Amino acid sequence: MATQHISSALPAPALSAAYPMASPGYGKRSAPHQLPRTREDFCLLPTRERYVAGFVDHLPEGAAMSVKQLAKQLPLYGQQAISTALTALSVAGHLRRVRCSVTNASDETRWVYRTFWSRTARDNEWWNAYLATENNSPDEAPAPDIPASDAALPPPAPEEPRTEPAPEATGVPQQRTPAQAPDTAPAQPRTAEPGPAYLALARLGRNDHRLALSADDCTALEPLATQWLDRGVSVDYLTSALTAGLPAQVDSPVGLLRRRLIDKMPPRLPAQNTPPNTPAPAGRILVECADCGRPGHPEALPDGLCRPCHAAHSGAAENAPQPVEIAAVKAHMASLRDLLKPV
Repeated sequence: MATQHISSALPAPALSAAYPMASPGYGKRSAPHQLPRTREDFCLLPTRERYVAGFVDHLPEGAAMSVKQLAKQLPLYGQQAISTALTALSVAGHLRRVRCSVTNASDETRWVYRTFWSRTARDNEWWNAYLATENNSPDEAPAPDIPASDAALPPPAPEEPRTEPAPEATGVPQQRTPAQAPDTAPAQPRTAEPGPAYLALARLGRNDHRLALSADDCTALEPLATQWLDRGVSVDYLTSALTAGLPAQVDSPVGLLRRRLIDKMPPRLPAQNTPPNTPAPAGRILVECADCGRPGHPEALPDGLCRPCHAAHSGAAENAPQPVEIAAVKAHMASLRDLLKPV
């Protein structure tokens, strides 16, 4: 007679074809180098945690990972139970909740929320090293075979063909650097989307008719304006410096702006260590406490928990009543009820 092998993990409910996906930049992200699925996955976890882990492991990339959404798909447990199970999975080394700042083409920074998942349990050192790698390249998807519609972040726009070699990636979109001085460089036709420096110059005439520039004027002045942005100033700072104290009549807007761009060029500040109280730069990853949601650096949240929650979780585990103690309490209560019965 054949022996039936039973998996240690509870069978997860069938994944709905309409399972909601998170917005681009949010949701589940699979960690790399995971072991293949086996019957022994999550065998050391309690029943509830095995059930939740088996379901999360089969979710596609970019799937919604909110407690409310998971509770809708797992009818055996409510939101509080799902939240507790996710905390336990974080302590067991299977997931980390993070916040990551992403800067779009308009230099606007927003925070996106991701849940990194690993079927293979990882220790704190592995997670810290992996999240540090993600911090250096936050927009790279960690796992292959992700459909384009389910990707965590939209793919970068294809680059237009360029004649000069592409410069190294910086915080400012790539701009053309003319080999000649701005006064002698011939105007080149634009082959790519206008950058922030070009747009700032083009908007000057919309805000003040005295500074109306043609497309060729904006192209000629763009390299100088780009140097301002490369030195760490914002577009608003650039606009204010070019429009402050204008004369009543401007005969040559392009000549006036060229002179101001050259004469008022801001100094290039040396690189400094970022003060601890300043906001995180673009691309910085902060781990969220799996219990209370408090953000922090990966090394400051062991097991994915902040120190107060980690201490509370460790104390609860140490002070949890043992089965023998529970049986003794039940026996004592039964004896008290027998004594209170009328004779």
